[in-house]
Amino acid sequence: MSRIALEQMEFWAYHGCFTEEQVIGTRFMIDLYLETDTSKAELSDNLNDTINYQSVYKVVKNEMQIPSKLLEHLARRILNNIFFNFPGVFYVKIKLSKLNPALGGKIGSVSITLEEKR
Repeated sequence: MSRIALEQMEFWAYHGCFTEEQVIGTRFMIDLYLETDTSKAELSDNLNDTINYQSVYKVVKNEMQIPSKLLEHLARRILNNIFFNFPGVFYVKIKLSKLNPALGGKIGSVSITLEEKR
C-alpha cells in the first residue's frame, strides 16, 4: 500500500460566514493524503495503473470554486468526491486551512482535518 500526498495546494476562494469573506475572498491551503495500492504502477510505469495526481487536483479545485460557509462542510465535500471519483482510494486525510482569517487579531491560519477509511 502507498500514501500519495498533494501538499500545499493553494487557492483563492470565497468561503466563510462573513459577507466580506464571501465577497473579497481569501487564501486557502490544502494538504491531501490518499492511500491506495500502487503495486501495479510500481512495475508497469503506467499512469493508468495508479491515481492521477492532476485528476485529484482538479476535483479539489472544482470543490474550492463552490462557496461554503464552513470549512467542515467544504472539507467533507472534497473528501466525499475523492472517494466517489477514485474507487481505488481506501483512505483520505485532508487538512483545509484558511490563511490569515479575519478573527480580530494576527492569526496565521485556522484549519479542519478530516480523515476517513473505506
